[in-house]
Amino acid sequence: MKLNDSSSAQLRATICKALSRFTADGETFVTDLYFQANPQTGTCSLIDDDDNELGHTTVKEWITYDGDDFEEIVTDILTTILQDMKDAGDFAKVNIMQPYSFVYVDEDKESIAELLLMDDDTMIVTDGLLKGLDEELNEFLKDLLSD
Repeated sequence: MKLNDSSSAQLRATICKALSRFTADGETFVTDLYFQANPQTGTCSLIDDDDNELGHTTVKEWITYDGDDFEEIVTDILTTILQDMKDAGDFAKVNIMQPYSFVYVDEDKESIAELLLMDDDTMIVTDGLLKGLDEELNEFLKDLLSD
């Protein structure tokens, strides 16, 4: 499933509006942010640690999707949007104490996937970063032992 530009813009606007609550001068907030998506209604909600809804929107493509991989698709979509927003500097003025996370959760608030970790000091190692590492290490060891 691919979102149209309108749905992507709606999700991004919902995130921006929700984060605007955390830009008060001088006040630092301590929270993580949770996304919940409902495939029957297409609703995507953004919630804080205290279960306060910070914003929500309806994604029409999610209502009509009938595949078994809904959670994986939503995870990919939200991760991409959040990473694009981070790269654009949209989180620079957010006064949430780092590290904080954006997490995709189910209706019981059980974690499905960590979407983005905001921390200047920590780097999350992903599959893409590790791809080919075994071959490189094997080649290095082979060269090291051959001398």
